[in-house]
Amino acid sequence: MSQYSKQVQDIVSAIGGRENIVAATHCVTRLRFALKDENEVNKEVLESIDLVKGSFSTNGQFQVVVGQGTVDKVYNELVEQTGIGRSSKQDVKNETEKNLNPLQRAVKALADIFIPILPAIVTAGLLMGINNILTGPGIFFDNQSLVEVYPQWKDFAGIINLIANTAFVFLPGLIGWSAAKKFGGSELLGMVLGLMLVHPDLLNAWAYSSAVQDNGVPIWNIFGLEIQKIGYQGQVLPILIASWVLVKIELFLRKRIPDSLQLLLVAPLALLITGFISFLAIGPITFVIANALTDGLVAIFDVVPAIGGLVYGGLYGVLVITGMHHTFLAVDIQLIGSTGGTFLWPMLALSNIAQGSAALAMMFATRDEKLKGLSFTSSVSAFLGITEPAMFGVNLRYKYPFIAAIVGSAIAGLFITINQVQAFSIGVGGLPGFLSIFNEKWGVFFIGMAIVLIVPFVVTLLIAKTKKNKNK
Repeated sequence: MSQYSKQVQDIVSAIGGRENIVAATHCVTRLRFALKDENEVNKEVLESIDLVKGSFSTNGQFQVVVGQGTVDKVYNELVEQTGIGRSSKQDVKNETEKNLNPLQRAVKALADIFIPILPAIVTAGLLMGINNILTGPGIFFDNQSLVEVYPQWKDFAGIINLIANTAFVFLPGLIGWSAAKKFGGSELLGMVLGLMLVHPDLLNAWAYSSAVQDNGVPIWNIFGLEIQKIGYQGQVLPILIASWVLVKIELFLRKRIPDSLQLLLVAPLALLITGFISFLAIGPITFVIANALTDGLVAIFDVVPAIGGLVYGGLYGVLVITGMHHTFLAVDIQLIGSTGGTFLWPMLALSNIAQGSAALAMMFATRDEKLKGLSFTSSVSAFLGITEPAMFGVNLRYKYPFIAAIVGSAIAGLFITINQVQAFSIGVGGLPGFLSIFNEKWGVFFIGMAIVLIVPFVVTLLIAKTKKNKNK
């Protein structure tokens, strides 16, 4: 019998018993369940178990926060006690997908596409931040950059910039790989399709506007049909739709072409057909739609930046609860590709810090040793960009810390938006987030960081003190 035997029994009982578990797996810190009926879960009993540091439901998946280094042992004990068998993350995802409505499935599909490529984009953002520190004027010297004062660093910065930009230059290739995998096709074909859309023989998407003004957009003339030779650098919609079409064609061909001929025919035909459709229809149509959506969003924040910042900054935490926040990954990437920066991501970074600040305040507000430990560790996690332990383990559990975090995040969102703070890339959504902010706006962003560190902390402590006084 393991040291976790009794507590695992209690966890199983609290989530509705063995018969309520369809499948279970685990990640670095959490047990992940596909349950028949989440209404059977007794969260109060579950979260009173010493081993459990919090629980929440997202995208039809019920997750129990156990902690790094412990979760694998707890999972092994769970499998042994229940006899449910080991499941992969994909198995659990497939089971939970059955309970989702169409909107939730669409949001989950976007999350499944963008989350796997997020490490590459975040890494690129961090490296671009380092490059900007080296090349940005006025950071270390008045009106001069570090590389201007010390030219020997110029090529070093250039190499960093090349490495950092690669993920964004070939972004459709990354999205094509991940989208094809999600849709059930060949990841390699998806990657090739994405790279095809940014081939150097095509007109760079960022040069399209000036080419139109100069009547210099190159074309293919195919039997009298003119097709513009445009690349789709920084674009999200074209490769998403094209990947879906590619997979549908690939699967259609695989069902009808003999196995002996599939290697010769499936990939060439699928890419050829999808390529023509992409350049003829998918690309031009989605290019217009994506730019219209981007222009509309930018216009809203230009006309009423205070309201936009207040609403998005305040509601981002709510979006995380619903899982809708993953949708805005695509929006951020589209904004960066189309305009060179995003005004949404800085509010994400501040929202994460706000959740961490509220959780940290709970460490000082409570006498419960278990809650003290959870509050501290989860706040550190939130300050480094991972908010789920703080949000679901502490803030939502007691409600008022979550409200305090939303208030602080809304105020900071309003402040940085009216001061036109933007990020040139997605980065680490916490205290290191300033590295992804255009350096001329660092001062404003640091004030925003001060707001989300102070306001949620103070408001949470005051409410906690008021509640204690009422209970005396």
